[in-house]
Amino acid sequence: MSAFARYIGIDYSGAQTPTASLKGLRIYMAEGSLPPVEVLPPPSPRKYWTRKGIAAWLVRRLAEATPTLVGIDHGFSFPLRYFEAHGLKPDWPAFLDDFQRHWPTDEDIYVDFVRDGVRGNGAMRMGNARWRRLTEERAGTAKSVFHFDVQGSVAKSTHAGIPWLRFIRRRLGQRIHFWPFDGWEIAPGRSANRRGLSGPVEPQLRP
Repeated sequence: MSAFARYIGIDYSGAQTPTASLKGLRIYMAEGSLPPVEVLPPPSPRKYWTRKGIAAWLVRRLAEATPTLVGIDHGFSFPLRYFEAHGLKPDWPAFLDDFQRHWPTDEDIYVDFVRDGVRGNGAMRMGNARWRRLTEERAGTAKSVFHFDVQGSVAKSTHAGIPWLRFIRRRLGQRIHFWPFDGWEIAPGRSANRRGLSGPVEPQLRP
């Protein structure tokens, strides 16, 4: 028997601002053994989801008593080289706080505002496009989470999405398990969040 009763997959986008309605933001959900269906945003003048709206929706769903597995199509962490270069401990919750302080992309700004030095302090927490996580190295053709402005890049969606992982974690606390950062074993009845809709998860930061 599966440990989960509900499955959610989210196609992500780092374009524009967290309150922008984007065609590239899509949610699909499957209940039990039923086939997945697309979840549309609440009725409003906005046709598509926003990053802020998705985060709030996930908090509501994951607060329910339905064990849920969620996959989000952006990186949840960075290569170990990033932590070494910036003198950071391999501690994922601390990483989330540190990243949000330097890249406050959960505010109503573009990712490029931080890249260009208009907001935040991204210059103190930059990465190198040659730095890759283990999952990217093993995939062979996968791009680094720091490889911006190229086709197939996940850099912008990752830099836009990580602060919203912090948002979700702070609101749900022990009710959610971010795998593998909160441990390799998921307690029965808990919902879990993992990176990616396909492919290996990057276990760079040990619990």
